[in-house]
Formats: sequence, C-alpha cells, structure tokens
Amino acid sequence: MKKLIIIAAAAENNALGKDNELVWHLPDDFKRFKELTSGHKIIMGRKTLESFPKPLPNRTHIAITRDEDYTPKFPCTVVHSISEAIGLVEDNETAFIIGGGKIYKQSMTIATDIELTRVHGTFEADAFFPEINEEQWELVNEEYHPKDDRHKYDFTYLTYKRK
Repeated sequence: MKKLIIIAAAAENNALGKDNELVWHLPDDFKRFKELTSGHKIIMGRKTLESFPKPLPNRTHIAITRDEDYTPKFPCTVVHSISEAIGLVEDNETAFIIGGGKIYKQSMTIATDIELTRVHGTFEADAFFPEINEEQWELVNEEYHPKDDRHKYDFTYLTYKRK
C-alpha cells in the first residue's frame, strides 16, 4: 500500500506562508522535515518548487502545474494533476506531499497520514492549510517544543493517521 504523508508547518490560524515564503524560522522543524523526507518522493505545487533555491538533496521532486509548457529551474518530474503525481508513487512506497495550500487541500481525501507542525501564533498569510476533519483523522502523537534562543515561537509536532 502507498503511504502518502502530508507534511506541513501551519500556524493556529492555518497560515502557511506569504508571498511564497514561510513567515517563521524554526530550525528544528527544518531538521525534522529533512529527516522525514530524505530518500523519498516529494510532491508539490509549482510555486512551492519555485521557492527552493536548488533541489532538496536525496529526494525525488515531483511538481504539479496546470501549465503544459512549464520548464522548472532545475531537473524534476513535472505532472499536471495530483492524481498523476500519486500515480508515480509505487505500492509499498512512501511519498510526502509538501505543499502549497491548494495541493494540501486536494490531498486531504487521499493522504494516509499528516505530519503537522503547529506553530503557536497567528500570522498574516496568503496560503493556508486546510481544516483537519476530526471524524476522518486521529491524532496519534503530540510533541510540544517551547520557544528558545533559536525558535521565536512555541510549536507542536502533531501526527495524524486516517481513521
């Protein structure tokens, strides 16, 4: 069975980012993202791909765009729908859906797991994480991290499994 994991950092108001950038800097969250996604396929929208200065090492990048003539700034697989992206994931393989907001929304009905970093604060944003329907998702792990000299905000890692 394919494992399709949504991975995101979202504020208490579900803010993801503004102007194609994150609105916080959480080094431990970046480290966790790298540890979880390394060695796997990562599925994202075009804008998320374009927010990277270069490819993320040790990951297969799959970018979704409606633009049939899109040329990415570095080599990656370009597809034109979430279902086409999911079709590139083999059985018994894990892939991570890494954003942005529209891709997360489209993925909520097909994902098997959610790894959400809940940033404790509210932020002005132009991209938002979808609401998690508690009837469809079970919270199976919660790990709180207080702010410190490297992290301006408190945050909690939340792991959800589909019911």
